[in-house]
Amino acid sequence: MKNNSLHNIKNSGFKTPQDYFNNLDDTFFTVSKLKNNVENSGFKVPDKYFENLETAVLQNVLKQKEPVKVISIFNKKNLLYATSIAAAVVLLFSLTLFKNTSNNWNTLDIDTVENYVLNDDISTYEIASLLTEDDLTEENFISSTFNEENMETYLLNNFDIEDFVE
Repeated sequence: MKNNSLHNIKNSGFKTPQDYFNNLDDTFFTVSKLKNNVENSGFKVPDKYFENLETAVLQNVLKQKEPVKVISIFNKKNLLYATSIAAAVVLLFSLTLFKNTSNNWNTLDIDTVENYVLNDDISTYEIASLLTEDDLTEENFISSTFNEENMETYLLNNFDIEDFVE
């Protein structure tokens, strides 16, 4: 209902049934006569119920209870299953995360190896220990063809002339 029409209300909104107040006295007297005719309500309390109530309650409370079988969640069998599943999951993840990729020596760049040897102060003895006799055959050196111009350019770029003069 809107607030604008509150002052225009003509009736209260409550209605009573027809002849309600005319029949009210008759209805009241019939109900009271009915209550007088009924002797009991239908509910009975046994004899001496309230006298024995306290002892009955105390007997039930103080009665020793039978031990109840308790099943633990963390028994050995369940604990063994749970730990084995957890170990399997950890093992699965560790094997996939730390999978060792095989190093392929063929994919190494020559410049990378050269920089490693020059910058990490590797001695000639350490390099010699890595080489086998099969790697150091004459055929490996003879089969290489060197051009004189390339050799001259290499010597000029990599060595000081003063070293040759002495």
